[in-house]
Amino acid sequence: MAERKGRHPRESESVLTELMMPHYANIMGNVFGGHILALVDRVAAVAAIRHAHRECVTVSVDKVDFREPIHVGELVTAMARVNFAGRTSMEVGVKVLAENVLTGDRRHTNSCYVTYVALDENGRPTEVDPIVPETPDEKRRYDRAAKRRAKRVMERRYEQGRGE
Repeated sequence: MAERKGRHPRESESVLTELMMPHYANIMGNVFGGHILALVDRVAAVAAIRHAHRECVTVSVDKVDFREPIHVGELVTAMARVNFAGRTSMEVGVKVLAENVLTGDRRHTNSCYVTYVALDENGRPTEVDPIVPETPDEKRRYDRAAKRRAKRVMERRYEQGRGE
């Protein structure tokens, strides 16, 4: 296999914006969490695919806390970028904002981390380029993502009976 070259996190940036319509909401006018999770998965998938230049599949979504409800009529923007890349997997950080379009007021409603694996032509995991963080913020995100990844690997091994 050819040597893997590094990619900058900004190369994977993805933004998806969607107006929240009545059919996305419950009877109280709050947008279903599942709709927001689908939006998160779509924007994060684009970031992973941009980084890997390959098809990618969702492996896991870390804890998602809905800090505030999102209402019908608000504009929701989900922003994603790859924070860390292992051999075949990538952690994508996603931030969701809700905006009252009439006033311009924006609120951070939730954030989460989504893990993807890149696939080759046969649908098998394949190597991806590493992330090369440059700014202090990117380095902080990278370091925290590496720690989360190590924790996930240990938890998976424990669940499979291969660790203590």
